[in-house]
Amino acid sequence: MAERPVSTLNKPDAALELTLRPSLFSEFTGQPKVKERLEIGVAAARQRGEALDHILLSGPPGLGKTTLANILAKAMGASFKSTSGPTIEKAADLAGLLTNLEEGDVLFIDEIHRLQKTIEEYLYPAMEDFKLDIIIDQGPNARSVRLNLPRFTLIGATTRSGLLTAPLLTRFPVRERLDYYVAEDLHKIVVRSARLLNVEIDEQGAHEIARRSRGTPRIANNLLRRVRDFAQVRHDGRITGTVADRALAMLEIDQNGLDEMDKRILETIVLKFGNKPVGVNSLAVAVGEEPDTIEEVYEPYLIMEGYLQRTPQGRVATELGFKTLGLKSPSRGQTQMDLPRRD
Repeated sequence: MAERPVSTLNKPDAALELTLRPSLFSEFTGQPKVKERLEIGVAAARQRGEALDHILLSGPPGLGKTTLANILAKAMGASFKSTSGPTIEKAADLAGLLTNLEEGDVLFIDEIHRLQKTIEEYLYPAMEDFKLDIIIDQGPNARSVRLNLPRFTLIGATTRSGLLTAPLLTRFPVRERLDYYVAEDLHKIVVRSARLLNVEIDEQGAHEIARRSRGTPRIANNLLRRVRDFAQVRHDGRITGTVADRALAMLEIDQNGLDEMDKRILETIVLKFGNKPVGVNSLAVAVGEEPDTIEEVYEPYLIMEGYLQRTPQGRVATELGFKTLGLKSPSRGQTQMDLPRRD
């Protein structure tokens, strides 16, 4: 069995994730139009000696929103400070973040759609006028004090841009949406990550991982690490197409990249609910998952690939969804009791 480098074996997954993240635009694969527009924005801001405009990055999880925010800060030569919407519980938390910023700093707020509405309102003057209004004391002695803030860049990331209020949304001059990656780009990402992890991988092995990664770099890197473990323990450490296929089969990830939860969602809709429209809350209870996770993690890919359809009444499986489960699509007028059995 081939020896693996000790330094690689001893790194925790969190450290590996940082290692695999590109830090420059030139290292970032995919999203070519978004990358081009952001590079132009950075170049123009640097030429003028100004801070970047506020930027909103939206799209499904794992597509590189946080990575792009880090790249933008580094490209501007600015300090990067990160937080998330749910962790800002009080106006004082936001005030503390804003007043500690310096000229040109980048403040990154992940899941910005989960900011409390009362806290969100403090952001409006901060984003527009770079001023912060705070209330001192309470009752009759309460008074408003306006603090001047340095010109900073707010980069917000969201998986649910539809949940952002119009006042907040319109305060982002730059709004970019990240889409799922094509297999060719994911192949390049897998090859690059394997090189950084000191893992030997051939073209077929990289292709097998890339095409089952649901169009998501984070999933591709996660699968690469799991396949690496399988290759190390069960084979000679080299990832070939055959080794990758066996490892992914062990992980219950099929040829189309669907995992156990994807199939459970489809089976629940088809077998438990008779493929009648089902709401996300009922579906979440039936499969034992959170509604937000279903809507943000699983549904987008199932809908994009044509396995699931979301109607005004609820979710239903498509003909492709039936085929994936090994079932024949029901004919029109078929009732729940008449649903076909597995082939």
